[in-house]
Amino acid sequence: MTTSTRGAARTPAVLVLEDGRVFRGRAFGAVGETFGEAVFSTGMTGYQETLTDPSYDRQIVVATAPQIGNTGWNDEDDESSRIWVSGYVVRDPARVPSNWRSRRSLDDELVAQGVVGISGIDTRALTRHLRERGSMRAGVFSGEHLDPDTELLGRVQAQPHMKGASLYEEVATKEAYVVPAVGTKRFTVAAIDLGIKGMTPQRMAERGIEVHVLPATATPDEVYAVAPDGVFFSNGPGDPATADGPVALMRAVLERGTPLFGICFGNQILGRALGFGTYKLKYGHRGINQPVQDRTTGKVEVTAHNHGFAVDAPLDQVSDTPYGRAEVSHVCLNDDVVEGLRLLDRPAFSVQYHPEAAAGPHDAAYLFDRFVTLLEGQRA
Repeated sequence: MTTSTRGAARTPAVLVLEDGRVFRGRAFGAVGETFGEAVFSTGMTGYQETLTDPSYDRQIVVATAPQIGNTGWNDEDDESSRIWVSGYVVRDPARVPSNWRSRRSLDDELVAQGVVGISGIDTRALTRHLRERGSMRAGVFSGEHLDPDTELLGRVQAQPHMKGASLYEEVATKEAYVVPAVGTKRFTVAAIDLGIKGMTPQRMAERGIEVHVLPATATPDEVYAVAPDGVFFSNGPGDPATADGPVALMRAVLERGTPLFGICFGNQILGRALGFGTYKLKYGHRGINQPVQDRTTGKVEVTAHNHGFAVDAPLDQVSDTPYGRAEVSHVCLNDDVVEGLRLLDRPAFSVQYHPEAAAGPHDAAYLFDRFVTLLEGQRA
């Protein structure tokens, strides 16, 4: 990605998809060029949390909400230390942000972090195109003198695909750190950072858990050196088929029978550890309004998602695995995609979505309580 920090709303910009479709608009954020996988997010709010979610690494995010930027940018809602999206596509940027916590505009923050975007295009038509054709490689280019579309298309088509991409190590922490328990410490959890969001360890800390966040390359010895009562595997970007190291680590945890909880990428890692395959979805689930049924209770939750891959596990049968019986615990009501797994003979479960609600609804917050129940049961 190459950028200039001189964003200008009147500067011409173009979005080029790998199948040759072109959308013309105006620069939004930094002026320059960027490449990534074009995906769409259906959230009406929460753009700051979306942009700073490491799971969006190397993706050009299309906002389906027609106006973005109304609440500006604050200093509290970042989910990591930086914006991770490769590019941002919006229809109508807010001219003036208005929120009591706002410190600057979204455009200002995109410029400050060198994130290239485009505005003023028909995002509804773009979203329909991605739904029909699937997520695909794309490039955003802005400036006064752009190359011909055919040359830009060739550069887009030369980019790597998301399938087969190993990205989790490049977004994970390089050094371990601790998020202390809020109030009285009840448990210790080792959290494997595959692209963790800041609110996730915070939700555990609120329940009296001291969270030791460890690099994605952590070994079993490093995990058990913190004497964990449980182990957590986080969300993260890329193709889970490349994550052999985390899969081996999860199998070591399962062998010891330590309570285990995974979300998003962590759900796919559990699927692989149990012997299931994974596959790339046509256009994925991204947004904060996805309906999921918890099959253990029958309740339907509105949930926050960001995943382009899924676990290939049978929906309506109990499967035998090297670690006992396993079943699909949650399913997406839009398309029957597996949204959760649980072991019946060991204390381990996972979900494909984001229960930390940053951004998003709080319907799935109970999952952290379910993890605490596993920790209590193991201690007893």
